[in-house]
Amino acid sequence: MPAHLLDATMFWSATSGGVRRYIQAKRQWLHRHTDWRHTIAAPVVDTEHMLRVPGPPLPFSHGYRMPWDRRQCARLLEAARPDVLEAGDPYRLAWAVVDAARALQVPCIAFCHSNLEAFAAQLLGGWARRPARAYMARLYRRFDLVLAPSESMRARLAELGVARVERQPLGVDTQVFHPRRHDAVWRASLALPGHCRLLVYTGRFAPEKHLDVLSAAVARLGPPYVLLALGAGPTPPRGERVIVRRFEHDPLRLARVLASADLYVHAGDQETFGLAPLEAMACGVPVVARDCAGMAELVDEAVGQPVHRGDAQAYAEAIAACFERDRAGLAAAARARAEGYDWGAVFPGLWARYRRLLGLGQASAEAPLSCAPGTQA
Repeated sequence: MPAHLLDATMFWSATSGGVRRYIQAKRQWLHRHTDWRHTIAAPVVDTEHMLRVPGPPLPFSHGYRMPWDRRQCARLLEAARPDVLEAGDPYRLAWAVVDAARALQVPCIAFCHSNLEAFAAQLLGGWARRPARAYMARLYRRFDLVLAPSESMRARLAELGVARVERQPLGVDTQVFHPRRHDAVWRASLALPGHCRLLVYTGRFAPEKHLDVLSAAVARLGPPYVLLALGAGPTPPRGERVIVRRFEHDPLRLARVLASADLYVHAGDQETFGLAPLEAMACGVPVVARDCAGMAELVDEAVGQPVHRGDAQAYAEAIAACFERDRAGLAAAARARAEGYDWGAVFPGLWARYRRLLGLGQASAEAPLSCAPGTQA
């Protein structure tokens, strides 16, 4: 009988970003390359083969719900009879995953998509780091395996005493996100001057993304720079040289936006990986991003401009410097790096980990065990 994988996450809504794209891409890969069954458990159900877990709306979250009843969630997960469970958030639903796995006597995995310690400090102040670290250690030690999308996050979890943690990078569909998506007609629809230097940001409008820094940097640069920000959240960028649009959930339309831009910019300093910048790189667009956390492992001077300080002046200088460099060379290097993270290279390694936990041995020849650079198999 085919194995049954269940992904459980509260990070699922109409405005969801990276976690949703990862789970959807995994579902597609499993369908094409394996005979495994796949179920998604979330508080919001909007596609097939999903299991609804109860959770009240989370205020100011743009569609997220927070599952609180750990026991009820665990019972629902247990009733689905999965062979392996994966938790995609570090909150109550993750504890329910552990409970269901123990009741079924099957393995459970946690994918650490977010840095809870940094988030707690951003939200509550520096005093919150210590209890957040204690919580992360207490939770993640209960899983049979914890996956971290970057080496920096893997090392941080290991420092907390999480023994069973491995690096598992995320990826990108390099056929959807491709330089050929460039659309001069779409760009012209923005009614910008022909000589405009179009910067783009995609993702949540959240405090930890520091969009005010990007706004201030563009204001410092002045003409011909313009920032186009696609997303949703409580802290959108503002300014005369800023255009704000709703996030584009259709991958092909999102790729069109990215491929039609001159530069991708990101000021977040808590990224565990950098999925949105990777999608821009796959479109042949150089990236300016903060040189810290998981982003530092993805963006360097070969593919754009790392920024060593978090202030507007540093970003303005980095953005301007990118336009003084070999643009064609940066675009080609960005595309080449993204190709190493194609989902087709990433998922066989992840599937091998599932099979290892289930005691199924090596994967079949149908899905060779190739991994993105740096992946630990």
